[in-house]
Amino acid sequence: MIKQIQSQLKRAGSKEKQAILQRFFKTGKGEYGEGDIFIGVTVPRIREVSRQFQSASLDDTIQLLKSPVHEERLTALLILIDQFGKAQRDGQKKIYELYLKHTRFINNWDLVDLSAHHIVGAFLDGQDKGILRTLAASKLLWDRRIAIIATFYFIRRNEFQDALSLAEMLLKDKEDLMHKAVGWMLREVGKRDLAKEEDFLKKHYREMPRTMLRYAIERFPEGKRQAYLKGTV
Repeated sequence: MIKQIQSQLKRAGSKEKQAILQRFFKTGKGEYGEGDIFIGVTVPRIREVSRQFQSASLDDTIQLLKSPVHEERLTALLILIDQFGKAQRDGQKKIYELYLKHTRFINNWDLVDLSAHHIVGAFLDGQDKGILRTLAASKLLWDRRIAIIATFYFIRRNEFQDALSLAEMLLKDKEDLMHKAVGWMLREVGKRDLAKEEDFLKKHYREMPRTMLRYAIERFPEGKRQAYLKGTV
């Protein structure tokens, strides 16, 4: 089945799109996506392919997740998300554990953002969430991003404490991709409970990385946004 998936993706690839994606996802030397390989397949087409292979075995899907080709890893994650949603608790647990075991292959922001809340967040609903703090303390950028993006599952249910706790923990993170992710989750909190977001911001906005703050206040009225940026709140 892996060869069939790879064949379909390869046929859907485009040299022109490949070059665009290689630049967009920062695959050059020293960049966060260094060495990632693209074949130029659009996300809608990848979704079409993943839907055709939703019955793939977990072994095949995890093998595909280990591929050096970005679109193949994305396809594997889409299959896992679909299978997780249809599985009973034991099946969900197996997918969740395999996901966490292979985070080194979930190694670009789109792969994390697509999947973390659907698998990690969903599995931890109603459970102890200590693993999120463990991930947030990891040296691996993608583990840390998985941790904060997983909280989107809870944010969408108006449960904000985990997101705010991790945001506080990640204030000093050195990576710009983390500044963006944390700011995004803070903004999502604010869309549902502005007071909760502002309580956090008023305590921390002066120490937050500028990118994190800009993402967090993106939807604020211009006057309030400028006050935060100028430190006059």
